[in-house]
Amino acid sequence: MNAIEAPPSRLDGATLGDALRAGIYRLFSRTDHLNKINVFPVPDGDTGTNLSMTMSAVLGTLGEARTNHVGELLVQVADAAIDGARGNSGAILAQFLHGLADAVEDRPSIGTAEFAAATEGGARYARDAVIEPREGTLLSVLSAYAAELQQLVASGAAGDFRRLLRASLPGVREALDRTRSTLDVLRTANVVDAGAAGFVELIEGMSAYLETGEIGDPGALPQDVDEAMSVGGCEGEHRYCTECVVSGERVDQRKLREDLTALGSSLVVAGTRRKARIHIHTNEPADVFDAAARFGTLSAQKADDMHRQTLAAHHSNARRVAIVTDSAADIPEELLDHLDVHFIPVRVHFGSRSYLDKVSLSPPEFYRELATSGVHPQTSQPPPGDFRRMYEFLASHYEHIVSISVTSCVSGTFAAAKGAAERVPGGKVTVIDSRNVALGQGLVAMYAAECALAGYDATRVIAATAAILPKTKVFGLLARLDHAVRGGRVPPLVRTLSRLLRCSPVLMSTADGRITTRGALLGRHDLTARFARFIARRLPAGVPCRIAVGHAEAEAQGRRLLEALRAEAPQIESAWLTPLGTALGVHGGPGMLVVGVQEYTPPT
Repeated sequence: MNAIEAPPSRLDGATLGDALRAGIYRLFSRTDHLNKINVFPVPDGDTGTNLSMTMSAVLGTLGEARTNHVGELLVQVADAAIDGARGNSGAILAQFLHGLADAVEDRPSIGTAEFAAATEGGARYARDAVIEPREGTLLSVLSAYAAELQQLVASGAAGDFRRLLRASLPGVREALDRTRSTLDVLRTANVVDAGAAGFVELIEGMSAYLETGEIGDPGALPQDVDEAMSVGGCEGEHRYCTECVVSGERVDQRKLREDLTALGSSLVVAGTRRKARIHIHTNEPADVFDAAARFGTLSAQKADDMHRQTLAAHHSNARRVAIVTDSAADIPEELLDHLDVHFIPVRVHFGSRSYLDKVSLSPPEFYRELATSGVHPQTSQPPPGDFRRMYEFLASHYEHIVSISVTSCVSGTFAAAKGAAERVPGGKVTVIDSRNVALGQGLVAMYAAECALAGYDATRVIAATAAILPKTKVFGLLARLDHAVRGGRVPPLVRTLSRLLRCSPVLMSTADGRITTRGALLGRHDLTARFARFIARRLPAGVPCRIAVGHAEAEAQGRRLLEALRAEAPQIESAWLTPLGTALGVHGGPGMLVVGVQEYTPPT
């Protein structure tokens, strides 16, 4: 774009849209920096990613907008920001844009005085959205910026937008620098507030556009950190950064805030009477979603594990590669923490009710619902945005990300992960089809994480993981076929024959990633011991193995199976028991037993 020849005294939709685009591109270029200075409200290192994801939604709207009307454009921008808001700062910025839009929605263009007044309204909207406003944060900088604009307009020092934004920069930079000394956690870390810094980057980019007419480079790489930082280990009392959108004819935001306040901290409720974006830190995401559902229809549910994000943001220098998997993988919680495996939840649907697998619906809760619900559950792959958010966050803290997907033969998860990986700059994400599911997929992800923990670089982690795939298998014993029939996986006639013959089908993974029936155990007597012998006969003799046994609300049977396997196969060097997740449990139902087996030599 050519340089703007005459300083605009009024902004129309086209000019404002281009200025916003330039500001967003500048924000993108600073994502890594913002992540690394993020210590408040928790040091989970994702503020840059959250702000970029929020403004990515705005960028999409700017590309589709066909209006030169400032008010119409800002309404579209605010709606997109509410829909796409991520994290505390993203929700606050979205509410600021909503206030801006409400102030000028009927105006085809705006002058400097109108813009200053609208900015003051936006800052007020943002503060009202936060239950416990803290000074020294994005809220303080928004208020200071609005006051600075008002003062400049009143003094006559900025008659056009180019001069107004240029003159406002010293004041907003000073307000940002004051955050360094306002909050103790920022003073200790010697950083400014990351959310406020993101807003200043946005304004800097808009000002630069009005000076030069250049929108900038959408693919600009993150710049190096220029802040000295020493971050403490505070993780906060709540584990999950939880968000959702509530839509309805009239969403009572005041009552919604009241009902959510007791469920956590850092609560932000942003939006309109028809749609509200909820952000809260909590230990019980399911309680948040249940409370929010009373006010309308839920969408865009997510719950990020801030504990694991904090570990990633301050990981050991010896670990160069991050490992990600989806919740179809069954891995005990203590091993997830020890190996620092990041997981993205699959969606589980019981009719119109949706849950985040293993976050808002634990395996025991899933099986209780499965036993009592008149609706058979469905699972669906995580949306690409969930993968992209995780990948972009981790890319700020690791050299590479290796993502282990449930077998592509049974789910579109692998394709969604691949699509998201391709959108992360620098080729920093490799997605591997585990060709497995449940405990088999979990063993593959664990092995990749052990390689990363041993200090392998990305090339070695990828090669070692590829090599372990054909050495990892999963076996499943279906005691009953009722749930498989309800889900449409097995014809009713097969269930009838199984009952008549008193046989229990055995599932097994294949080399190409299919999960198929590989035999059956006749009769109901001593099923657990016979299943153990079935597996033992298929283990390579004399080759060290490790196993994982999963049970669907059948812990006693699972323990007996574990003991029987150890007795039948002396080459088993390590073994553990864990609840079975939804990936196979949705088809097997309560009572199903699953075993993951891996030929195993520890990485060195």
